[in-house]
Amino acid sequence: MPDSPTKRKYVLVIHGGAVNTDPSTIPPEKEEKLKQGLKKALMAGSEILARGGAALDAVEAAVKSLEDNELFNAGRGGMFNINGEVETESSIMDGSTLRGGAVSGLKLVKNPVSLARLVMEKCKHSFLTGEGAQEYALSQGLPLQDPTYFKTDAQREEWMEIIQEAEVEHANKHDTVGAVALDQNGNLAMATSTGGIEGKLRGRVGDSCIFGGGGYANNEVCAVSTTGDGEIIMLAGVAHEVYALRKYKKMSIDKAAREAVEMYADKLAGDRGIIAVDPDGNFTIESNTNVMRCAYQTDAEEPFVAVWKEEVDKQLK
Repeated sequence: MPDSPTKRKYVLVIHGGAVNTDPSTIPPEKEEKLKQGLKKALMAGSEILARGGAALDAVEAAVKSLEDNELFNAGRGGMFNINGEVETESSIMDGSTLRGGAVSGLKLVKNPVSLARLVMEKCKHSFLTGEGAQEYALSQGLPLQDPTYFKTDAQREEWMEIIQEAEVEHANKHDTVGAVALDQNGNLAMATSTGGIEGKLRGRVGDSCIFGGGGYANNEVCAVSTTGDGEIIMLAGVAHEVYALRKYKKMSIDKAAREAVEMYADKLAGDRGIIAVDPDGNFTIESNTNVMRCAYQTDAEEPFVAVWKEEVDKQLK
């Protein structure tokens, strides 16, 4: 019998948003709930990788878990736009095929990341938006929700403060969730999802559904998911910068992410966070913020979960 393929290490890294905020906006009880949500999402994906499953399945499962958790700004926890509506977006990319799917302007789809995957696998297009995307979700049998499902009390309070022009610093602004994975067969994948910035204009599109901005995956180079200020992440092409620095300058994944966090910072100032993994299983978590909600698991090692960037730096640097 021929030898079976050699199984390699697996890696899953997830994020729940990077932001600069006053520490008082995340008291200990909220920090603990955030960590519980991150760990649950991490387990949803890492269990798939541990049994030899695909990176694509793992990133979708992890992001779906975060989309279902109202503490994170994606899916159910999506921020209100200026009209008091929740509009979500997502993208997913398979590093082995370089195929991807993206969706935006969703108001009824429970799990945008799953619709993005269906677009990738079954649609002749790579990107669907608004009513057309929701019609496609319905045609594929994806769960839809009444708009009230997405409108939590916490979101409503923040929206009211924006409408009233209250100068309050929010701990949840411009969050995004995302995941990158390397499976035991050496395949990479990424997924990113968000509800966008609070108080955004109706129809605003962020970076989470933009390939090369909010995420990118290529088996030969890396998988990347970003978070932060969507406008500057799109314009700086942050996810693709990590890819390009790795591919063309042969930088380590750590150095590539560090440089991408600061890329064009003089012209495009704002919050940026990056998670990335390379084909050898090296991974990084970078941001220019004091909050970087994140978690990771490699093989059978103990999972790591953090909310504050300081915790991440102590663990990884």
